[in-house]
Amino acid sequence: MTDSKKSPGPRAGASGKRRRLTAAAARVLHEQGVERTTIADIARAAEVPAGNVYYYFKTKDELVEAALTEHADRLRELTDELDRLPDPRARLKALVTGWVSGRDTAARYGCPTGTLAAELGKREEGGLDLTIGRVVRQLLGWVEQQYREIGVTGPEDRALALVGAYQGMSLLSHALRDPEIMTREGDRLIRELDAPE
Repeated sequence: MTDSKKSPGPRAGASGKRRRLTAAAARVLHEQGVERTTIADIARAAEVPAGNVYYYFKTKDELVEAALTEHADRLRELTDELDRLPDPRARLKALVTGWVSGRDTAARYGCPTGTLAAELGKREEGGLDLTIGRVVRQLLGWVEQQYREIGVTGPEDRALALVGAYQGMSLLSHALRDPEIMTREGDRLIRELDAPE
């Protein structure tokens, strides 16, 4: 008797298409913005026929919400990975290093979460602004916990300052199309994290 590979069933294929659509939506919405992006753009990026999108997502807003969930999942994966580092200061420094490593993308498109928050915050309907707000709060909560473990005074304020610094350097890098802003500001943040309390 020989081993044979079973082909994935229809559920696995459907799950794969949905996953591809969600990942593509996160990327394309970051690159083009919510209002400029069409369902056809996302379908093309996911290599899924445009008509199939409606099997998984009835509206563009459902697809945007799935992309926001993708951002939250990526953030959770990142913080889970950072949590394996030995101490909170090392975790925060690794977070900043990760931000800086994305400097070329930030210079071209801005921060994925920040740009979506700015765009969705201008909408009057849908509640997607609240969804992206939860992603930002997820990051703030994790950063605050690191500062709490370090034992600094005012960990909430320190978390706001660090995440705010990231948003600022990302925005300036994007506005000026200068990725080195991220490098310089990242170095400054690392020095601050290394400074004794």
